[in-house]
Amino acid sequence: MTNQIINTAKAPAPIGPYSQAVQSGNILFISGQVAIDPSSGEMKNATLQDEATQVMKNLSAILSEAGYAFSDVVKTTIFLSDMSLFAEVNEIYSKSFGAASVYPARETVAVKGLPKNANVEISMIACK
Repeated sequence: MTNQIINTAKAPAPIGPYSQAVQSGNILFISGQVAIDPSSGEMKNATLQDEATQVMKNLSAILSEAGYAFSDVVKTTIFLSDMSLFAEVNEIYSKSFGAASVYPARETVAVKGLPKNANVEISMIACK
């Protein structure tokens, strides 16, 4: 099986030796996204709502580039700088899935630090 690298200018360029996403067969693996605005290269983090919204926009852009949608997402991992941010991030996260009756499997963990001093980073796995 051949892996296809997914890359879009509508999401931030990787800040290390990794791809935005890799499609292997019908499974799409999206690298963790932080709130970098792809048009400016700057973090969009004036508020936690701004930050979480930009993360979801970045994920949406990558999904779209590969021909997937949030309804195809089967697994997510959410990294938070502090678990006290859970409720606010969860609210923005859930809106991205619309009126889904079935949400993807996921875990949410608090970590000591994230790239660019982010408060939230999310990765996804989607399948068609």
